[in-house]
Amino acid sequence: MTIQSDVYTIILETILMGIAIIALSKKFDKADPMAKPKGILTPVLWAVETVHKTCRDNVGEKTAEKLTPYVLVLWAYIFISNIISLFGLSSPTSNLSVTLLLAFLTWLMIQVVELKYQGIGGYLHGFLEPIPVMLPMNIFGKFSTMVSMSLRLFGNILCGGIMMQLIYSFCQWISTSLVSLITGGVSGTVFNFIAPLVAPLLHAYFDLFAGFIQTLVFVTLTIVLIGNDIPDEAKEA
Repeated sequence: MTIQSDVYTIILETILMGIAIIALSKKFDKADPMAKPKGILTPVLWAVETVHKTCRDNVGEKTAEKLTPYVLVLWAYIFISNIISLFGLSSPTSNLSVTLLLAFLTWLMIQVVELKYQGIGGYLHGFLEPIPVMLPMNIFGKFSTMVSMSLRLFGNILCGGIMMQLIYSFCQWISTSLVSLITGGVSGTVFNFIAPLVAPLLHAYFDLFAGFIQTLVFVTLTIVLIGNDIPDEAKEA
């Protein structure tokens, strides 16, 4: 049985994230709560406060306390997975199995929230609304969120990787053509000297910018979709 290379990247990323979380936790334990945060604690606190505020505005204070840690880890995991190709590793989010699992976790949380506030009877009755004949469409619609979220993230990251491969191939062709033109003919592989001039800016878009946007979209959808199934009175409690 062949193990996909993404598995090793996922294991490495998980270990590094675990070490980072433990290290940050120890730093916060040792920090003076009355003193102004310094160093790495400042951006981490800002990130926690921003995510918690977004969760609180959409799901209420009580649920936000439970949801914020998950969203923070989701943010970090997806963003790192999106940009890890910059370090010569395959991006886990360019694998549909990974994005489908992440979307499944969000979908599962949505179902749990619906069952909690609608009850089993209300949850099952929702499949027959507005009329019973809509049952097949409602079943399909129940899973469409999971499918669309996974495909959106997977497609955009995979597309970015393919585009960069095409750009590197094109730069290699230009490099070879220029050397051949100058020397009057060349055989073998020529150093791709055009790529270092073109690739950094494109990496900034396809990896960093697109990776950030796709992370933002996935996480925002997770928060909003969960919040949509929580009654207003529960959010204000």
